[in-house]
Amino acid sequence: MTKLFNDPARFTEDMLVGFLDANARYVAGVPGGVVRAHRTRPGKVAVVIGGGSGHYPAFCGTVGVGFADGAVVGNIFTSPSAEEAASVARAAHGDAGVLLTTGNYAGDVMNFNLAVTQLRSEGIEAEYFAVTDDVASAPKGDEAKRRGIAGDFTVFKCASAAAEDGLDLAGVVRVAQASNAATRTLGVAFDGCTLPGADHPLFTVPDGKMGLGLGIHGEPGVSDEDLPTAEQLAHTLVDGVLGDYSGSDSQRIAVILNGLGRTKYEELFVVWGTVAKLLRDRGFELVEPEVGELVTSLDMAGCSLTVMWLDEELEKYWTAPADTPAYKKGTAAADDRGAVRTDAAAEAAAPTVDLAALSDEDGRAGGQRVARAIEALAAMLAEAEDELGRIDAVAGDGDHGRGMVKGSSAARVAASAAAEAGAGQGSVLAAAGKEWAAKAGGTSGVLWGAMLSAIGARLGDTGKPDGVTVAAGVRDGYDALITLGGAAPGDKTMLDALLPFVEDLERRVADGEAWQSAWAAAADVATDAAKATADMRPKVGRARPLAERSVGTPDAGATSLAMCAHTIAESFALSAKGDQK
Repeated sequence: MTKLFNDPARFTEDMLVGFLDANARYVAGVPGGVVRAHRTRPGKVAVVIGGGSGHYPAFCGTVGVGFADGAVVGNIFTSPSAEEAASVARAAHGDAGVLLTTGNYAGDVMNFNLAVTQLRSEGIEAEYFAVTDDVASAPKGDEAKRRGIAGDFTVFKCASAAAEDGLDLAGVVRVAQASNAATRTLGVAFDGCTLPGADHPLFTVPDGKMGLGLGIHGEPGVSDEDLPTAEQLAHTLVDGVLGDYSGSDSQRIAVILNGLGRTKYEELFVVWGTVAKLLRDRGFELVEPEVGELVTSLDMAGCSLTVMWLDEELEKYWTAPADTPAYKKGTAAADDRGAVRTDAAAEAAAPTVDLAALSDEDGRAGGQRVARAIEALAAMLAEAEDELGRIDAVAGDGDHGRGMVKGSSAARVAASAAAEAGAGQGSVLAAAGKEWAAKAGGTSGVLWGAMLSAIGARLGDTGKPDGVTVAAGVRDGYDALITLGGAAPGDKTMLDALLPFVEDLERRVADGEAWQSAWAAAADVATDAAKATADMRPKVGRARPLAERSVGTPDAGATSLAMCAHTIAESFALSAKGDQK
């Protein structure tokens, strides 16, 4: 169990304070994460890695010469926001473009692609790549659906070395693609991990069993098997990894036996003794293998085996020197680094907008009502955090409750500040959406941020929106999620509660019902639809590899969406009573 923390909600921020101080010769802090202490030299592509924290030394521990130029640091097991990813990429960028790369998780994919779009709009050449090495998360033929786990390390290392070697952005992307295509990983868990401040692990493994095919975000394995001896485990891992790959005849391989946070190095070496023998007996030559903790999962007990088949180019980059806080290889050159950063955390001043000038009296009154509704959301979600986390942990990583609390809390502060500045309902929603996405991170963060922003754009800052406009705004929010998330109704996501809500709201408003009462009735429809997701099997997201385990439990995102719809109805009912006094 994670025992050392101050405020669990600020665990990542507090961790970064200590990390940056202890490693000041390597890294400097910027909004959203860390970058090298020296600026990117002219002509060098910047490689920015990242994802949620909880995986140290991945990702911030591998920022340095020969490895990454920057790391975006999200909350525990939660994707950083698009704004955070773009911030770190801007700071890391020199003059030759930037590659952003993460594991293949929905939140990371959405947020980092949004960051790429933003960077390109600013004139920065940028590309994104997602690692897909986990053989347990999708079958052969569906490699693009696989998660990125410890194979992140081989791909990040080779892409970073290619950038250090002077390849242009297209060349660095090509190396990332080649190393990913040549990498396979299989992991096992003996016990789950515990989030800071929690009193129970995200999942448990039955006594005498191990979870085969775990994730690195607190997801349990795809199946439970009898706990093996170290030798038996070595056979399972080797057979699982080698049996999945047929893309190369190369007998030279890079190998990582990775500890997940609580498995002792001595235990890993016992397993490695058999792993190495099995691989050599099959004719492989092991090139600079790694045994130890490289991509962890807080205090999870378990390990994973990663193999990357090498050609001449990949071997060159796998064996290239690196010097970072947590990973060193050979002797990395330092004399061609850029200048020392004098103020890495400095941000360009954002243009200020007079929100009051955009609104009128009705709009400002609407902004106050929206701010009160978001305050009510934040309070409700704080009370529901544990329950939403429990639902999410059945087949996911258990972070939905915490993410919703962080997002709504940040949105509450932003909405209140915007309303106090005289903003209309549209700008209040936009401010709340921006901060929800920035502070919650993950899939739910970016989706709620996009939905609130889309609704705000429709409602505007002037006048009192009528029922047709309100319904159209909610439909815009739904459409934004369809465009951004890549999911559809029936995939067991929040869309399965949102679409029935939107359709019922539209129907009632079209029939002449006041939108406030229509909203309350539609919230009941959303609640029933959320409960019905218990019978579904997830088709996207982290729960997909554990689809059968998910049956019988409603989707956490659909559940929280319905809860929010009810809370908003109650808040606006109270506002209406207040307006009548």
